[in-house]
Amino acid sequence: MPSSAAPPVPADRGPAVDRREPVHGVPPGLRDAVNRPVVVVTGASSGIGRGVARALAARGADLVLAARTERTLAAVARDCERRGGRALVVPTDVADEAAVQVLARRAVEGFGRIDAWVNAAAVWSYGLFEDTPGPVFRQIVDTTLFGQVHAARAVLPQFRAQGRGVLVNVGSLYGRLSSPYVAPYVVSKWGLLGFSEVLRQELRDAPGIAVCTVLPGAVDTPIYRHAANYVGRRIRPLPPVTSPERVVAAVVRAVDRPRREIVVGRTQYVAVWAHRLVPGLYDRLIGPVVKTFAVRGAPVPPHDGTVFVPDSLPCAVDDGWRRHDHRVVGGAVTVTAALAALAAAVRGLRRRR
Repeated sequence: MPSSAAPPVPADRGPAVDRREPVHGVPPGLRDAVNRPVVVVTGASSGIGRGVARALAARGADLVLAARTERTLAAVARDCERRGGRALVVPTDVADEAAVQVLARRAVEGFGRIDAWVNAAAVWSYGLFEDTPGPVFRQIVDTTLFGQVHAARAVLPQFRAQGRGVLVNVGSLYGRLSSPYVAPYVVSKWGLLGFSEVLRQELRDAPGIAVCTVLPGAVDTPIYRHAANYVGRRIRPLPPVTSPERVVAAVVRAVDRPRREIVVGRTQYVAVWAHRLVPGLYDRLIGPVVKTFAVRGAPVPPHDGTVFVPDSLPCAVDDGWRRHDHRVVGGAVTVTAALAALAAAVRGLRRRR
């Protein structure tokens, strides 16, 4: 395995982001600079993290796979190796800062450097704030927000020593808006978005280091099946549901061509504008929309999901929601279109004033 650190490369202004803003000092991307990039992926046992690991493995990357369960990580590692990558398994609870420091050290010991770090670890709950146990709320924030903080603290010194590196934080459109029943997740994703912005501002003295945020809407992954549940019914992602492959492709693009922010799920992004332009109406509608389209399954007793204890069974990248959504999506798109039209009308009125 490689033992020497990657040499610094000249700084270069990266391509425009979604808002056409230049990214200060972003390097030209790993594909141009590194033949076999070394990438750490947290949350690699399922969903977006597993999809990213597979996609990078198919391009011959050296991967350091992190999640809480060694058994599921070993299955992901075998999958990655079949696709042409090399994989190092490091069982890690990202809520434990010392464990994340060990993860970074094992990556450098194993492959000699870290070219990119993808933060995809997250846990989830559904329930009114008053019904969500305090320890569950704290654990979700510890994993979904502080796990990414711990990662940045562990990897940024290595990036500085190398003179380059890409940190990709998988955020959410919940970093731009909110809805009932998901308070700890919303707190985490709003915090992650702000944290990423602060890092970019503080790293202007390190033009070879990029911090990117990927903001998907509802994605067809097992996180909903794994969620803690205090609403009394099975939950599902709020349609229209985005393919995990689209989010994976966005993360890989961020590793290759770092951008400040990448939004995935343009239909769902309409809700961000509604939240911003007609907040009162958004607040009145979002509760009934969530109850109608997301909290609609069979009755279930309260449970903590995988917030504290990971699923010991093998987990997939997707969970099959999109294959059963034709009728539901139609209703959701109608609501979304109505919100979009109203938001556009309000914005037009404001411009004419």
